[in-house]
Amino acid sequence: MLVLLPPSETKSDGGSGGPLDLDSLAMPQLTAVRDKLVTELIELAADADASRAALGLGKGADAEIARNAALRTSATRPALDRYTGVLYDALDAAGFTKAQRGKAEARLGIGSALFGVVRAGDSIPAYRLSGGSKLPGLPTLQSLWKSVLPEALRAEAAGQLVVDLRSGTYQNLGRIPGAITATVLTERPDGKRTVVSHFNKHHKGLLARALVLTRTEPSTIDALARVSEKAGLRTEIASPTELLIITD
Repeated sequence: MLVLLPPSETKSDGGSGGPLDLDSLAMPQLTAVRDKLVTELIELAADADASRAALGLGKGADAEIARNAALRTSATRPALDRYTGVLYDALDAAGFTKAQRGKAEARLGIGSALFGVVRAGDSIPAYRLSGGSKLPGLPTLQSLWKSVLPEALRAEAAGQLVVDLRSGTYQNLGRIPGAITATVLTERPDGKRTVVSHFNKHHKGLLARALVLTRTEPSTIDALARVSEKAGLRTEIASPTELLIITD
């Protein structure tokens, strides 16, 4: 099973790993695009105003620009520990045992505007680049990634059930046909259901945690739904490739 998570704008600082080694990351088919984007972000960081414009940053974001300037020299840490925020709080990787951590590294991938997709155990630096960003002089990120990422993901996921929890922006960088998605809906007292972004991230984090911790190896959407229900999530099957997680 391969579970794909979205990245987060917020990332932890520092790390105990050495500088970025692109050759050590999963899916080496992506190395050339990764290298190009890293180089472009470093060069862009030399112009603070241009960085703010391209990355959608405010004037108080000098630390984010400094992170990009140091992409090839700053310390790294596993992607599972680098990303922070609502989804990652719910995933609670810090609470995993050593065995659970091993499962997480085997089962989880994380979408990235800079790296395409990384595995949970891949060592990466802190950076700032969103899926909707447009770097000067380059095609859109979607255009850059669509030539290599879908094929790399298909190869990475070969023979496995894929659960794609990435947001639409990151799914569009590289889709996997037949992947199962999850939609989080809030149900009102009158029965009407609506999408709410905060609950979306939180409950996708809980689902990802359940898929890491389960001792089973789900191979169908029905099996996924059972794992989700067992974790305390109210779950429905909307279609052969879509789960619904219902909150109050």
